[in-house]
Amino acid sequence: MDRVFPGVTWDTLQPEEAGFIPGKFSAVKGWLEGVADRRGWRTMIVKGGYLVAEWGQGLDRNTQITQASIDKSFISCLLGIAIDEGRIAGLDAPVVDYFPEMMDVGPDVGPRPGRYAFEKDRAITFRQLASQTSGFMKPDQYPGKKFHYQTFGINIITHAIATVYGLYDSSDPDRFPGGRKFLDDRIRNPIGAGWDSPRFNFDHPPGAKVNIFGNGFSIVATSDDMARAGILWLNQGRWKDQQLVPADYLKEATQTNQDVLAIEPEAQWKYGLAFWVNDHGKLWPDLPRDAFAAAGAGSMHVFVCPSLDLVVTQTPGPWEDADKTERQAELLMRVVGAMSG
Repeated sequence: MDRVFPGVTWDTLQPEEAGFIPGKFSAVKGWLEGVADRRGWRTMIVKGGYLVAEWGQGLDRNTQITQASIDKSFISCLLGIAIDEGRIAGLDAPVVDYFPEMMDVGPDVGPRPGRYAFEKDRAITFRQLASQTSGFMKPDQYPGKKFHYQTFGINIITHAIATVYGLYDSSDPDRFPGGRKFLDDRIRNPIGAGWDSPRFNFDHPPGAKVNIFGNGFSIVATSDDMARAGILWLNQGRWKDQQLVPADYLKEATQTNQDVLAIEPEAQWKYGLAFWVNDHGKLWPDLPRDAFAAAGAGSMHVFVCPSLDLVVTQTPGPWEDADKTERQAELLMRVVGAMSG
């Protein structure tokens, strides 16, 4: 099947044309509806760039939903662009060389008691921030020594990139548009998406230096927007005739990162550079090893599998966060199980 890219609207295929067994495929929808109860949810299934199904209840297809930590995967892509264009020397470059303000978070201006920049944080690299192994502002965690999921380090990546492109000034955060403009110019607009990405901060004590560790953006998007992102990632960062995200970077980002391999037990070998990955079969043991996902709280999920030419989005899935890992895996198994051959 030739891959296509959506324009203003999507080219569509009937399930059997896309290689699904109709009865099994329709059963996936029935299962989702049964699990959902009264929750609002939306799911899109895309094969080879063709829209095969768009299901949901309680949410209009044009409803924009906060994507939570799916933002991290987009920021990783921006990092790959900045490295490819020579604005950042590489994944193993010290972040402080590009955003020295990261060290200006003292004991009384951090996000919470005991969280601030320590001298050890001066050695943090972009790889460690993106792979969640940096230990940034954590007194008992040293760079490259422990996997610990956090948002503040990702914000540092965002500001470092925006700073080198002249889009952020931590001393006057409202002076420039910040990393969201870079995202819109380099990814959103070329793929024909329409998400918004307003500034986002958690609640912090008065005087906290959110201009340094905060002021990230939060993507607010439709299912259509996220499916387009999935198509971009499915095609190794290419959209039609434009290579938007470097293919070699995206390949590395969607495999378990070397720091995670070095420091974590095998059961945790499932995180790349801000993508959840399956190259060691630890995320979805019964699914292809090239599958990966961008994921966020609120049961947001963009599943991508190049070998199956498949994208499955949940914006959101019809389940609570407490159940999402098991339910997401079951949905994916049902979709893949409905494929013929």
